[in-house]
Amino acid sequence: MQEFDHIQSLWQSHTVEVKLSSDEMLAQAKKEVNSMRNRSVLNIAGMAISFLAVASLWVFFDFQSWTTYAGITVVLLAIAASILMLYKGHRLISNNDFTSHPNEFLMRLKAYQISRSSLHDKMYWIYAAALSIGSALYLIEILTYMDLWAQVLIVVFTLLWMIFCSTLVRKAVIKRDKERISLLIEKFERLANQFKEH
Repeated sequence: MQEFDHIQSLWQSHTVEVKLSSDEMLAQAKKEVNSMRNRSVLNIAGMAISFLAVASLWVFFDFQSWTTYAGITVVLLAIAASILMLYKGHRLISNNDFTSHPNEFLMRLKAYQISRSSLHDKMYWIYAAALSIGSALYLIEILTYMDLWAQVLIVVFTLLWMIFCSTLVRKAVIKRDKERISLLIEKFERLANQFKEH
């Protein structure tokens, strides 16, 4: 056991400094920025598809109650506001070439981090409340055509789904998003420091 402790202490005392060249760090950062930009575009596209899908309810179905149309309108407004927020964040990271203006891009990346934090912290709850209100208004008419057991099942499933998305999914997305952006900011700061040294 003593030998194992000795080997472990030797192993822990032996540190290897991994030093990446500026070109390697820049290539990694470029790959991550492109991934972030692509993910941002996919998020916007997904929300736009959701907007069109919900709007198609208005166009292709003839509802009898004003509450259904009010619910659809509230959901459409919530989706449109989210698309605008996502687009605003996307512009922060897509309008700048980080290879020619690294400091400006670093400032934009930090602004993007704040924008994403605001989106996750404040806007999410407004979005969730609007979706809840819109869904409730929409379901008033729809549920009247169903049996009691189906009504209860749909309401319970909807509530459980919203709780699941508001807790577990939201926390996982926020954690992954914060880690990814913080790591990218750290890489750009190290890259800027390497350029200052040369």
